[in-house]
Amino acid sequence: MFVLTLAIVVVATVLIAAGALYQYVGCRRDRLLYANDGRWVTIARGSRLYLLEKGSGGPTVLFESGIGATNLNWRRVQETVAQFTGTASYDRGGLGWSSPCRTPRTPGNIAAELHAMLERAGIKPPFILVGHSFGGLVMHRFALMYPDEVAGVVLVDPMRCEEWPPLDPSKQSELDRGIKLIGIAAPIAYCGLARLAVTSLFCRSGELSSRLAGVAGAGGQHVLARLKTEVGKMPRQLWPVVAAHWSRPGFYWGMRSHIESIPETVKEMHAAAPIREIPVTVLTPGRSTPLTPAHLARIGDQVRQVIAPASAHWIHLDEPELVVDSIRAMVAAVASEPVAATV
Repeated sequence: MFVLTLAIVVVATVLIAAGALYQYVGCRRDRLLYANDGRWVTIARGSRLYLLEKGSGGPTVLFESGIGATNLNWRRVQETVAQFTGTASYDRGGLGWSSPCRTPRTPGNIAAELHAMLERAGIKPPFILVGHSFGGLVMHRFALMYPDEVAGVVLVDPMRCEEWPPLDPSKQSELDRGIKLIGIAAPIAYCGLARLAVTSLFCRSGELSSRLAGVAGAGGQHVLARLKTEVGKMPRQLWPVVAAHWSRPGFYWGMRSHIESIPETVKEMHAAAPIREIPVTVLTPGRSTPLTPAHLARIGDQVRQVIAPASAHWIHLDEPELVVDSIRAMVAAVASEPVAATV
């Protein structure tokens, strides 16, 4: 019995060590292959944020992604907008190629880090802010903190505070389930299993990822289905880069930080002042209930709502032309002449 136990321990140790080596080599390879388009900008306490700039001229359009997304989520829209003005997207602390987050993932903290990155990178205002979902709250806060630097705001189905804890306690179980799944995923990422799973999902047959999701139960299968649907809307050449991001243990810890901060985010933004004297366009999915006039008034005093008839939550993936048109209108209002581009 002792010999058998020893053999199992030895085999397990070898497999874990091999997986850790596979993960280490894979991370280095990913960065060399996929992170060359942008640059890292160092902000406070040595944190480094990954910045991707495209196009030239002003005003500069800044993109802020949803709660678990990176700059990749904006790639199609950013490349189109870069045809007529300067653009910048980035990875928040804890996500993508950026350093681990050092502060709670609340809009105020993130907006301050974004502003510091822009200053260090030499990107000058005026800015047009574009934010999706949670990123919409970040851009709302940025406009309140630095109003003299903002020329316009485009909110792509911004997160509705009343739908999340503590305003809606019924959603707490959903957050708890997400944190639990992350607690499973993060440790296995260190030994390379997450890399095998996401590579299977986006670069191969997907059989291995389906089996691992099955182990996690109905929750894991639901998450897998959503990931396949949403990432499937992105340009196919980006799928290996998404797999690279999701292979990193840091991605899961970053996601956990974002989810854990949702109640504080809701408290901060539910009481936030409206954006004053800055034009705001809100894009609302056709599959959602439109925002009421009272809700729009809480966002700003110059708000226009546009319904995206064929979209679910990810409007910039479902109907990118609507997002581009809204940005183009903002740019045209600031620049001396109208501009045009096609998706």
